[in-house]
Amino acid sequence: MKVPFNDLKAQYHTIKPEIDAAMAEVLESTAFIGGPALTRFEENFAKFCGADHCVGLASGTAALHIAFAALDIGPGDEIITSPWTFIATAEAISQTGANVKFVDCRLEDGCLDPAQLEAAITPRTKAIVPVHIYGQPADMDPILEIAGRHGIPVVEDAAQAHGAEYKGRRVGSMGRVACFSFYPGKNLGAYGDAGGIVTSDPDLAHRIALLRDHGRTTKYEHQVEGFAYRLDGLQAAILDAKLKHLDAWTEGRRRFAARYDELLADLPDVQPLRPYGNVRHVYHLYVVRVPEREALLPLLSERGIGVGVHYPISLHLQPAYARLGLGEGAFPNSERLGREVMSLPLYAEMDERAPEYVASALKELVGAGA
Repeated sequence: MKVPFNDLKAQYHTIKPEIDAAMAEVLESTAFIGGPALTRFEENFAKFCGADHCVGLASGTAALHIAFAALDIGPGDEIITSPWTFIATAEAISQTGANVKFVDCRLEDGCLDPAQLEAAITPRTKAIVPVHIYGQPADMDPILEIAGRHGIPVVEDAAQAHGAEYKGRRVGSMGRVACFSFYPGKNLGAYGDAGGIVTSDPDLAHRIALLRDHGRTTKYEHQVEGFAYRLDGLQAAILDAKLKHLDAWTEGRRRFAARYDELLADLPDVQPLRPYGNVRHVYHLYVVRVPEREALLPLLSERGIGVGVHYPISLHLQPAYARLGLGEGAFPNSERLGREVMSLPLYAEMDERAPEYVASALKELVGAGA
């Protein structure tokens, strides 16, 4: 049996007529920049997140960058985030001229540890960026409480968490702004790079919309310097067509994840990362910790099982951040996750037999001391 890590073609074929019609509408209207497809998607995604406004953008990285710019963050400022995330989170901070300040994650879920947050705050701290890693929300109540006491805005990095919930609140409805990626492999994915911001602050939404399009108020009148960070009409149309199916796809992911939980329960050397508290995990990734990961990867591949590693190197150990002078031991939880995490195949259209096949292989290989 072959179990690919993901299969975007399988998803496309389940909704092909809808996608083809959505794209054809944009092609016929030639509304490639802006237009009704973009407006429709922005309205629908804001509603989906429980927010008042959505601004479509060119990528998730652009969303983070423009959020910081809209908050007037710049050189000399600091932004706190976790080292356990994709580089885009920290990269966007550096793009503003601000300094990245890391706070370690929790081992059990990979999310920023609120218990370590307050000690990292300084007078230069201008934003806190919890990352809803793998599709599970960060522990938002204590983060919001600490941020509120210090008057610091919270920017949710929701790139992997479309539709996730924390104590009944949708991701995107809790921070000052929330940044999403619609990269093709995401739970809600475009057919190219795409991203967006949601917020319930109308002034901030207006500023973000201004900045994404060269700061212009009319075609050749520019209120401020901005960016070329627009979401194109084709991608917006695709996303809006797919949004109607997102909750159903999420339930498919959650069902497969629950099956993995059952099948791996008696395998102590394979530890799934567990959501913390009262949350709705949307399982962008189903991630387990395996001490012998490097030996397992090629053996699983030989059995036709696609696996991923998200991520092998904590950001503070990346060459790109050598300037911070943070070596081994600075953030032990994120470093340990870097050595042990492995993402198992998971997508809504997956073969119903796949979890059993994957779990059987893990039991055989881990039990043999691979």
